[in-house]
Order: sequence, then C-alpha cells, then structure tokens
Amino acid sequence: MPAKSTMRPSTIRSSAKSPPEKSISNKATHSRQKVAHKKQPPSDVERLKRLFTSLCAQVDGGHFANAIKTCEKILRIVPHDPDALQTKIFLLLQTDQYVTALSLLNDLSNAQDNLNKPFAYEKGYSLYRLHRESDAMGVLNNIKAEAGSDEDNRGVIHLEAQLAYREGEYQIAFDRYNTLLDTAEPHSDEQADILTNLSAAQAHVDFLTSGFLSALSSLPSSVSESLESVPPPAPAVSTVIAQNLSVPSQSQPQGKKPRARRIPKGIVVGVTPMPDPERWLKKSERTSYLHSHGKRKGRGAGGGATQGIVESPAIAGATGAGGGSKGKKKGKK
Repeated sequence: MPAKSTMRPSTIRSSAKSPPEKSISNKATHSRQKVAHKKQPPSDVERLKRLFTSLCAQVDGGHFANAIKTCEKILRIVPHDPDALQTKIFLLLQTDQYVTALSLLNDLSNAQDNLNKPFAYEKGYSLYRLHRESDAMGVLNNIKAEAGSDEDNRGVIHLEAQLAYREGEYQIAFDRYNTLLDTAEPHSDEQADILTNLSAAQAHVDFLTSGFLSALSSLPSSVSESLESVPPPAPAVSTVIAQNLSVPSQSQPQGKKPRARRIPKGIVVGVTPMPDPERWLKKSERTSYLHSHGKRKGRGAGGGATQGIVESPAIAGATGAGGGSKGKKKGKK
C-alpha cells in the first residue's frame, strides 16, 4: 500500500495559491504613482507657455477678441506681465475700445510700481480719439519734458500734428508733417499717409493766407463792400425746428389713420371702392334685387304702359294669382 501524505489539504491549498508578497506591494505602489501623476495640475510655467503660444497664433490670425481673453488669462497668473499688458493695450486700440484702454491705463497709473510710464503715448492717443484734446496735449507735453527732445519719437510728432490740425492750428500741423516727411521711408504706407495729411494742412494754410483774398476779389463790388455791415445769416437749425413745430398744428384736424394690420390685403384707402353695406342681407332682401324684380313684373303686366300707372295693379294681380294657385294646391291635397 502506498504511504499516505502527512500534509493537510488546507496547507496544500495555501501553499499553492498564495502569491509572493513583494509582487503585490510593487503593483500597489505603481498604481498609486499613476493616480498621483494624473491628478497633478500643470504648473504656472507650462500654462504660461501654452497661453503665449495661443496668443501669438490669435494675433497673427487677426482674432483680436479671443486674443484679449487670452491676455486676461495670462494676467490672472502674472498680474503685471509687461508683454501681456502691452499686447492687451495694443489690441484694445486696434478694436477701437478706447474707453476700456483708458481705464486700464488709469489703473496702471494708480498702481504703486507706476507701470503707466511706458504707456504714456497710448494714453495720449486714447484721449485724442475720445476728443479730449486738452488732456491729450498735456500728456504729450509731459512726454516731451521727460524725453528732452521729441525728434526721435515719431509717434509723438504725428499725434501732435493731428491735434494741431483738429484745433485749427494748420501751420503747426504743416510744419510737423514736413518734419515727418523728411525722415520717412520712401514708397511706404507712412509716407503716403503723411503726404495726404500734408496736402490737407497746406490747403487750409493757403486759404487762410491768400485764398480768401482771391475769393473776395472775385465777388462784385456791391457785395464785397456790404459784407462787413450785413449781419450773419440765421442758422438753418432754427428754421428746421420751426417747421417741425408747425407740422403738428396742421395735422391735428385730420382723423386718425386706420392701423395697417386692420386693412385687408390689396385694399388701398381712398382708392379702392367701399364694400356694399347690404352684403350681409339675403339677395331677395337687397334693394337692387327688389328694384330689378319689380321692373320685370311691371313690364309684363303693363304692356308697355308707364311704370307709375301699372305698377300697383300688376303687383296686386300677381299676388292674387299667387294666392289662387296656393288655394288650388290646398284643394288638391
């Protein structure tokens, strides 16, 4: 007989199925490392790198609205990043958001680190576009005082020329545009813009110096002599206001116009004839039907006699004949 095994079944199973303890611990630590690696958010450096890449693509593609939002995301991470601030101000000016740009520049000027100094020209340009000429000129004067000389700053010279032209100082604008034209690159867009503005300023200067004299000399002597004594003409606005005030008094007696939605389609008020007022009655009850029916009966009974003499007997005979026929029908029944 074969010898019996001395090992118990429980010990055999446990020895066959129990895995090594080292492999279990390695798998658990590896899975924990994976979970921890997935849950870690990207660092600020990585986020800034992605945002600046998106910002460059948006600016190059002309998507300025999305680029402004990207600048705001960058400024949430780094509130005073100079590149993001400069790009946002540039985008606001490009999209004609001058009020927003000016409020941002004012916020920067109120900051402790005085970040508004590099953006003084942008502030002056925003004030110019908002028709605050005196404030814009004050900003330009501060820029020139700090710089000492504005010959190298073409933007300041150009903005000063535009302010002078708007204020009616055409000679100053003409001199400034000539200064810019001397240093402009030939056949460039800047040169074309300067030439256009220069010709406009020169036209005003010529008219103020000699043009108005030639215009006066071309007038008749009777008109030119009486120009100083003649009062200025009344402004056209007053006549327009008087006409507008007189219109309601003329239109008061007119009745109210019917609403357009209550007028049937294809009906023109005052042109289309009015509908028949008896259209709701039966045909036998309408005046036109009774009139034509009476004419026919009068012609048959009168034998060509006048309608006024024969109409009553004809109607009486017709009614009597009708009554007789009705009586006969009743008798047959």
